[in-house]
Amino acid sequence: MPIQKEVVFSGFGGQGVMTAGQLLAYAGMDEGKQVIWIPSYGPEMRGGAANCTVVISDSRIGSPIINNPMSACVFNRPSLDKFGPLIKKGGLLLINSSLIDVRSGRNDLTEILIPANDIAIKIGNPKAANLVMLAAFVEATDIVRFETLGKMLDEKMGAKKEMLEMNHKALNEGRKLVTKISI
Repeated sequence: MPIQKEVVFSGFGGQGVMTAGQLLAYAGMDEGKQVIWIPSYGPEMRGGAANCTVVISDSRIGSPIINNPMSACVFNRPSLDKFGPLIKKGGLLLINSSLIDVRSGRNDLTEILIPANDIAIKIGNPKAANLVMLAAFVEATDIVRFETLGKMLDEKMGAKKEMLEMNHKALNEGRKLVTKISI
């Protein structure tokens, strides 16, 4: 039976949700999987709503439109309010607990609190909260190999060597926060 996993990354413009989705999509492609990455922006740029959907499958993807994803990584409260109710029963919800002080209220999914901003600040790169969330998601789901994710970080974001070390640290810190689950 084909395996297909979907995730929505959602937050405000400037939080790196598009970058997180792109890195995941590139990792899926590097592993030879079928991949869809669909960005969606609000009318504003920085500070406006931003989200992207990533679908990764080991077989052809029937439709790029996912109304009820298996999982979501939400970076702010409006994203939780919008996408929390849409996740399929049995799915996964990662919440940036640094900025969101409420929970989804659902007991039919796995909810993981990730203090992404706090960790990013602690490692010295406040803009790396997206990488903390992405790494936690990858570690929890095995959607791609963690090593492939690191390779894509090097290839796509390796121009500034001084930042690359902190970005890898963000990935490793995010990875430590979760254990593998089945969705």
